[in-house]
Amino acid sequence: MTHDLDTALAGISGILVTPYDPAGEIAPSRLAPILDRALAAGVHMPVVNGNTGEFYALTTDEACTMVAEVADLLDGRAPLLAGVGRSVRDACRLARASAEAGAAALMIHQPPDPFVSPRGTVDYVKAVIEAGGGLPVMLYLRNDAIGTGAIADLCSLPGVKGVKWASTNPLRLAEAIAACDPAITWVAGLAEVWAPPLYAVGARGFTSGLINVWPERSVAIHAALAAGDYAQAQALIADMRAFEEIRAEELNGTNVTGVKAALIAQGFDCGPTRPPSAWPLTKAQQAKLDGFMQQNELIGKRS
Repeated sequence: MTHDLDTALAGISGILVTPYDPAGEIAPSRLAPILDRALAAGVHMPVVNGNTGEFYALTTDEACTMVAEVADLLDGRAPLLAGVGRSVRDACRLARASAEAGAAALMIHQPPDPFVSPRGTVDYVKAVIEAGGGLPVMLYLRNDAIGTGAIADLCSLPGVKGVKWASTNPLRLAEAIAACDPAITWVAGLAEVWAPPLYAVGARGFTSGLINVWPERSVAIHAALAAGDYAQAQALIADMRAFEEIRAEELNGTNVTGVKAALIAQGFDCGPTRPPSAWPLTKAQQAKLDGFMQQNELIGKRS
């Protein structure tokens, strides 16, 4: 099936968790009901090997397995965005594996090396694009300190279709949009809570970990923003804000913890998170999560 990637990028990029079995090994098949529920709700583009998928806790072998297995589970029902990153050789290997698996596009994580230069990042992205065999690319930008000029240089590379903007700086986003090709899709990369202010300066679509637990709410928020109804979007966000607050605790170290704890409450046991992520939630965090789940009738929500 052929999918419109531009439409998908401007939709919801749903970042899937990585399930583990009782021995701590990856267990991709456990994603099947979670993925089915998200697609049924209308999530536009599943994402494998994203940060909600504990990308940096996986080996490159595991990440290669995840993209192949999730592509099989998806079976062409929606375009698959595949995260790649770490060392340039790891990123290139994973780009090739993602292309072979049938991913529709690559999401290139911003290099975490402590000695990253803007021009070195351009070389890094060029190498990954080449390894991906021409697959379109979404750049994942968590740190906008590289400057608008460097962002424009990255976005001018052939094959770059979008940018996942994960900075809390709407003014810098507006500058970047103005400096780049209008065909670039700027995706709000800080989930639902930050989508309205980023939409206001030109972002379209957003990333979401909530889709693992409550995809219907993510889709409703996207519909409200697409219609320009910010009041409705904010009202819908208010009911899920507690979930994102839990995920933001401990320097965001409970980001995936909150998602996996919520899935366990729903009967979808995807195992714990791997260190250095926190596990389990503290008693206070768990109580807050339980209240959120009960208030929104999410306990036992399996379909």
